Amino acid sequence: MVSPNDILQQVNNFLASLPYDRQPASLYDPVKYVLSLGGKRIRPVLMLLSYNLWREHPEDILMPAVGLETYHNYTLLHDDLMDNADMRRGNETVHRRWNANKAILSGDSMLVLAYQRVAQVPAEKLQQVLDLFTVTALEIGEGQEYDMSFETRNDVTEDEYIEMIRLKTSVLLACATKMGAILAGAPQEDADRIYRMGEQLGLAFQLQDDLLDVYGDPKVFGKAIGGDITSNKKTYMLINAALRANDSQRAELERWINAKEFDRQEKVAAVTRIYDEIGIRQLCEEKINYYFAEAGKLLGQLAVADDRKQYLRQYMDEMLHRNK
Repeated sequence: MVSPNDILQQVNNFLASLPYDRQPASLYDPVKYVLSLGGKRIRPVLMLLSYNLWREHPEDILMPAVGLETYHNYTLLHDDLMDNADMRRGNETVHRRWNANKAILSGDSMLVLAYQRVAQVPAEKLQQVLDLFTVTALEIGEGQEYDMSFETRNDVTEDEYIEMIRLKTSVLLACATKMGAILAGAPQEDADRIYRMGEQLGLAFQLQDDLLDVYGDPKVFGKAIGGDITSNKKTYMLINAALRANDSQRAELERWINAKEFDRQEKVAAVTRIYDEIGIRQLCEEKINYYFAEAGKLLGQLAVADDRKQYLRQYMDEMLHRNK
């Protein structure tokens, strides 16, 4: 069995070694650039750890695993363009470093490369793998559409938000775990169960992002905190604050949400203070812990010897206690 750290090293080395021989090279430069910026590599690591539950040599499926990472980074490239974001992982976004047209075209090519990489699996597994990946890709687009539509609504419910992050974030983690199981020849019941495990992990992971955006350490988090607050993003935090606020708190929240001009630090401090008064941090932490516990239960139910689950359990624990 291979540890999470060793698997991460394998993923990074493999990504760095991938050749880009097609022309024009300028089309693929942004692809190489995006994939070189690092990141947690959660999806390929989860895929290889899941595979390793049933089979040795997870390095055998590195190509489809980095296919998922390629797809994930393609979505970030286009998200950055839609959000007009300047920075990603401490570096210029593609549309800033090049231009919007380059971001669109190289992003489209990146999507095709993702499919090409994911498809490099044994022939007898190809249909099942591509069906899973295609449905996942469609769901992520649906999640992004919901997320954008929420920007113009002030009546988004908690259930709607959870469904949005399930589609936008969770299903790709679930896809990674199930794809690893499929390629390892896991029983169908276990493949379905580990998919649900990945879903619960994904929900917890996104709620952690919501929490860290407000309460994270900017030096560790890698960017200024409060971005969701300044952009009025409908997060678990804001939705529940609006739901639970008293009249004066709700009036202040609405004043900040509707303000066209404001001091960034003042707005972040004011909204965070309201969150503190209502107990939103604790509420969010409880929800995160709930989803992690559900994921742990599903891992425990897999028909695999407990000692084979140790590294995946360790990795999930590291995810639970992350600070960036």
